[in-house]
Amino acid sequence: MDACAALADSIDRLAARGHSNRRFLRELGRAAGVRRGPLWVLDAASGGRNHLRGRGFRRHVDDRTDGQARHFAGTVAVAARIGGPLTRWLTTVVLRDPPGSADGRLSEEAIEFARLVRSGDLSQADAAEWVRDRLCRAAG
Repeated sequence: MDACAALADSIDRLAARGHSNRRFLRELGRAAGVRRGPLWVLDAASGGRNHLRGRGFRRHVDDRTDGQARHFAGTVAVAARIGGPLTRWLTTVVLRDPPGSADGRLSEEAIEFARLVRSGDLSQADAAEWVRDRLCRAAG
């Protein structure tokens, strides 16, 4: 399965719902098995659930596992709640994903995605295309 394309498609469907930017980012976390309520932290700490198994990510963010869509969506959900700096620290120190690794680069992309959407610099309507252009192998 092309999990990156499926992730982008799910972002398109989510954008059509018209949520606030903050809720949009939190809802995206559900693709990674991160619930919306107060138990989100348990889901995030346990790694969530892999609802979008498969590959399809560009080489620079591909760790050759079927969990990159979960990784991206989960990191977005965490960054939406606690911000980029703390999320970056957690992914680097707790998850031990060095910045130069595929997972480290994917985490950085997720943190940037959350920042752009939260600030309004990236509209929800354009969010799926951002993922396709920057992350999906089929896009280029």
